[in-house]
Parts: sequence; structure tokens; C-alpha cells
Amino acid sequence: MTSLSDLPIRDDLRGRTPYGAPQKVVPVALNVNENTHPVPEDVAADIVARVAVAVTGVNRYPDREFTELREAFARYLGHGLTAEQVWAANGSNEVLQHILQAFGGPGRSLLGFAPTYSMYPLLASGTGTGWIAAGRDAEFELSPETAAAAVREHDPDIVILCSPNNPTGTPLSLDTVEAVYAAARGIVIVDEAYAEFMPEGEPSALTLLPGRERLLVSRTMSKAFAFAGARVGYLAADPAVVDALRLVRLPYHLSAITQAAALGALAHSDEMLAMVGEIRAQRDRLVVELAELGYLPHCSGSNFVLFGGVDDPHAVFEALLERGVLIRDVGIPHHLRVTAGTETETTAFLEALRALGRPSGAVPAGAQSVSSQS
Repeated sequence: MTSLSDLPIRDDLRGRTPYGAPQKVVPVALNVNENTHPVPEDVAADIVARVAVAVTGVNRYPDREFTELREAFARYLGHGLTAEQVWAANGSNEVLQHILQAFGGPGRSLLGFAPTYSMYPLLASGTGTGWIAAGRDAEFELSPETAAAAVREHDPDIVILCSPNNPTGTPLSLDTVEAVYAAARGIVIVDEAYAEFMPEGEPSALTLLPGRERLLVSRTMSKAFAFAGARVGYLAADPAVVDALRLVRLPYHLSAITQAAALGALAHSDEMLAMVGEIRAQRDRLVVELAELGYLPHCSGSNFVLFGGVDDPHAVFEALLERGVLIRDVGIPHHLRVTAGTETETTAFLEALRALGRPSGAVPAGAQSVSSQS
């Protein structure tokens, strides 16, 4: 049988492995930061009705500019945004890929701050863009001074900031975004995949868009909207940036069915986001109860919690899996990550972890590495 090494793939792809989190059928899956709450029945019914209408016209290509969807995203985001400032694609990963195709490429570089989302270096590799992993401050924080210094040192073509950061959950201040933008000569992306889970009133990088034509703010419907299976991501930026992304997108890249489903979800945004408060409550519960169990949970502004103090992450991961609970080993020494699920799911995880006994407490509280798992 032919192996990958036998094929004439690009030299820079040899030896690499594709993105992939464990996919297992278990009673409690809390490993990939999905919103584990189902779409409300009435919303699902409306989405199905809209998709049914779209299906009757799938003999024709969809609206290439997905105008109605861009208008809906602009209304949802607010901040005076217009459809001309919005772009969308099949998940925020494709949005980021479009950005790298337009502004990255051979001879250009992307700077991120590790540990961070593992798709960043993979997207860079796939587009021939050099990946630069800069470090963070203690407890995975990223100060304006640290971030700006890294930008000045490496002089990248693109900088990406994950806010809140994945896999650590660390919030990012707008001061850091402003400092990075001032230090950078190229594109600055703020990936706000988990923005809806930040505390009420916490400002978004969307507030910084006016007058900053090189600033892009990426979002997704996968998390807060419980729409991971629909694959819809979007961004807000200067209209000229949107024009640049048109140059690299595939024709009719958003299907009529995808557009119809996303419009249905956005039409019920209040109901879809009503579960966010419960998820925040379960996240905060995880922080409290993990500490009571002897672990070292990190501050999180997302829908998951990274916790340290784990004697043997692989052993704990496997022991939980045997009990029907799937979480994530993100490659950071003595750490594991768990998604905040429903109250029942969170309880199941905590009870399974409690059954394993308390950690020894022999591992260092600040143990971390530059691994960039998601």
C-alpha cells in the first residue's frame, strides 16, 4: 500500500500531522469546547424550514456575495458595522485561511503567542507562511509590553491574538491589542471565537476597528451559537480587507444551505445565546470545585477551563475516559483542559475526577510549555 512518504507532496509538509482532537463516542464529551446544549426545538424548526426552501433552489448557484447573511452579521455585531465590513466562510478556520492566503504566503510570516490554538501553525504551513511562536508572561498572560516587544523583534507580516486564548482561556486586554497594532507594520488579527463567554460588559476588539484598516476581528458561530456542525465563521474589518479576501476565496464558497441555516440561527440570536449564562456558571463552578479538589485552575474568559497540578495528564485522561468522560490533554505539562458542559455533564466530570483521588501536589503550579494544542 502507498504511504504518504511515497507521494510527491511539498517538502515543507513532510513529517507533519493533520489537526485532530480525539473523536470518541462517550456519554460525556467535554474535549473540543463545543456548546453541549442542543439548539432549541423552535429554533431548529425554523432553521429546517429555511433550509427546506433553500433546497428547492439548489439547482442554481447561491448568492456569491452572501449579502443577506453579511447584513445579518453586521446587525448582530453592532458597533456601526455594515455588510461591506463583514466576511464569512465555512468556519472561522476558513476565514483565517483566507486571510493567510491574501496577506501571507511564501516569504511572509505569522506571529502568535504560544501556547495558543494549534490550527494557527497548521494554517500557516498550508499557505506557505512562516510560523513564529513568541512567548507569554507568567500564568499565560500577555502584557502590552511583552506582545509589542515580540512584534518589534520578529517584524512579522501578520500577528494573530487569540482572545480569550485557547487552550488556556486567558483574557486579553484591549491595551495589548492596541500595543500590537501600533508596533506592527502588517495585518493584526484578533480571534474572538469565545468572545460571547467573556464577562458582561467586557469590550470587544470590534471597538478598535475605526481608523485601523489593518485590524481584523474574527468570530465563529460554533461556540456560543451551538452551531459547530454547521461550520460558519465570520470577521469584521475594513471594506478593503474584505475586497482582498474575495481574491482568494473559492467561487460560491458558502452554500445556499449554509447561508439559510446561519440566517435562521441569527434570527433567533437572543434565544440561541440564552444558554451562555448557564455555560459561564458551569465554567465558574469548574474553577471553584477543581481548586477544592486540589488542582490549579487558570482564569478563563471562555467556555472551558485549563487546570494544572495534574501529576500525570495522560493517566488522568485515560482514567476519565474509562469512566465515560472525554476531556483534552493539550500538551502543556501537568495540565488538562475541560469544556464547561451542561450542569449534568459538569457534575459527571467532577464526580469522575473526584473518584480518582486528590493530586499529590508535587508538580509546580506554573508548569507550562510552548506547545500549541487546541
